[in-house]
Amino acid sequence: MASKNYKKRLVLFDAHAILHRAYHALPDFTSSTGEPSGGLYGLSSMLIRIIQDLKPDYLAACYDLPEPTFRKQVYENYKAGRKKTDDALIAQIDRSRDIFTAFGIPIYDASSFEADDVIGTIVKQTKQNKDLQVVIASGDMDTLQLVNDEQVIVYTLKKGITDTVIYNEKKVKERYGFLPKLLVDYKGLRGDPSDNIIGIAGIGEKTATTLITNFGSIETIYQKLKKDEKSFLAAGIKPRIVSLLKENEEEALFSKTLATIRTDAPIKFSLPVKQWPKVFSLTDVETLFTKLDFKSLLNRAKSLTLSNEDTKAKAEEQKKEQSLISPTEIRKTSLALWLINSEKVTPDLMDIYLFAGTEDFTQAQKNIFAELKKRQLEKVYNEIELPIMPIIDRAQQRGILIDLKYLKSLSLKHHRTLTKLEQKIYNLAGCEFNINSPKQLGEVLFDGLGLTAKGLKKTAGGARSTRESELVKLVDSHPIIKHLLAYRELAKLLSTYIDNIPTLVDDQSRLHTTLNQAGAATGRMSSSNPGLQNIPASQTFGQELRKAFIASPKHTWIAADYSQIEMRVLAVLSGDEAMLQMFKQGKDVHLGVAALVFNVTEDKVTKDMRR
Repeated sequence: MASKNYKKRLVLFDAHAILHRAYHALPDFTSSTGEPSGGLYGLSSMLIRIIQDLKPDYLAACYDLPEPTFRKQVYENYKAGRKKTDDALIAQIDRSRDIFTAFGIPIYDASSFEADDVIGTIVKQTKQNKDLQVVIASGDMDTLQLVNDEQVIVYTLKKGITDTVIYNEKKVKERYGFLPKLLVDYKGLRGDPSDNIIGIAGIGEKTATTLITNFGSIETIYQKLKKDEKSFLAAGIKPRIVSLLKENEEEALFSKTLATIRTDAPIKFSLPVKQWPKVFSLTDVETLFTKLDFKSLLNRAKSLTLSNEDTKAKAEEQKKEQSLISPTEIRKTSLALWLINSEKVTPDLMDIYLFAGTEDFTQAQKNIFAELKKRQLEKVYNEIELPIMPIIDRAQQRGILIDLKYLKSLSLKHHRTLTKLEQKIYNLAGCEFNINSPKQLGEVLFDGLGLTAKGLKKTAGGARSTRESELVKLVDSHPIIKHLLAYRELAKLLSTYIDNIPTLVDDQSRLHTTLNQAGAATGRMSSSNPGLQNIPASQTFGQELRKAFIASPKHTWIAADYSQIEMRVLAVLSGDEAMLQMFKQGKDVHLGVAALVFNVTEDKVTKDMRR
């Protein structure tokens, strides 16, 4: 992160956004007193990491308040559709203020304003200080509109609470194609389902980007539209979009207003007299973390009291220690953790530390294997899982032979099929649109064609879902649905497999997928890069693709599978006499169960009954 031009650094912590992300990313931890603490653990971990990574001179935490904001007052449906906040999260939001207080970090909030607005106000009040760099730490991409060259940047989360990315002005432009200040115009045009901001129905991401890159802000777009409508057509904007713009100027401007971070919250910010490292005291942190049972985090917090030289030495020491940990030992411990908690698929080192409650790997390993023994899983670990490890390694190293010539012909064939499906969809819809945009597809189906969304699930942001599982429910309501489902299946096959696999093979035409021994909660293995177990089993596209995986010369593919394994396990665990008898007699158990359920003889069972 470039900072040579700035003498001091201020980090503004979007407390609500980080806490929400941590709460949903981590398990439901509780302290020994029963206090929910998963979100607090993630927040504290992130805070310590930010201080270690960014070495700020000043920090401030910004909060939402529970009362309605000015946006809710002017637009009742603002953020409508969001799930009610869990009681456990509400309790941790209140408690999280104690964490910032313990760290000596001042807290800012303002009635009727959101945390983003408080952050925006502080950014405005400090912008004249050219020696100060402001870093906004947030899990919310809305703050990107505040980015200004290298002076105001955003340190945000891509995934979970460990995968981070820093956005300066150049990075924002690379991602969106325009400057940060135009992000509010982008939202004004396409809307924002997560906040239930409407935008202009019918304008999606691609069109909004084209309009902004060609004409600028919403206000400028409408000024030019009123003066020279032909310039829009010349820029490739379709007449339908021009009509939508004309009809929805008020909606676009109102949506932009809702999306704009305010910079006039009633707060007065000034940099503290003393820099943060000089006011930080470990005593309050130690007291609070002891109450919350954050033992491993306490050790990390202690490192914050070290001098810069000591901090560098400590970091080098930790790096050296981690490099000494055997990857094989991490893998074995990960496997043991998966047996203990199968929901934690392919656990990494951080998962091991979180579960064990320590960042000392030797101790973490001891804790996990003690738990394995306590749950009487050592036999499964030693006799089933460990012996498979070297077999998996050899399989990955050998790889799978791919028929590249066959894939090339399949690609040409199916791209033509995809184009035909696309045209059928356009004809049935009565217009062209971005089939891959959930927003545009929803508008075509539910607004344009009038299909009912009743009974269908909504997205997390409250929008009408167009996921495959929801479209299947509409398959009998309109011919367009079956074509959409076929289009999606084929488009995924092409992008993920048919066109992608040839780029991944080695010089011997072998594909080396990663085999994940602990890759599923059910006990099955999985694969990734690419995920070969996800190839659809359809009789058309999926079966064709499977032919690209071929045996080596003078070798033969063998497929092996358990026969009705789930039903056999069910019969043993339940002790059901009828099912046990069917297996003993070598009968088709599904046929036998269908006969019992429908009260007919087995020769009267139809295919639908069996299914």
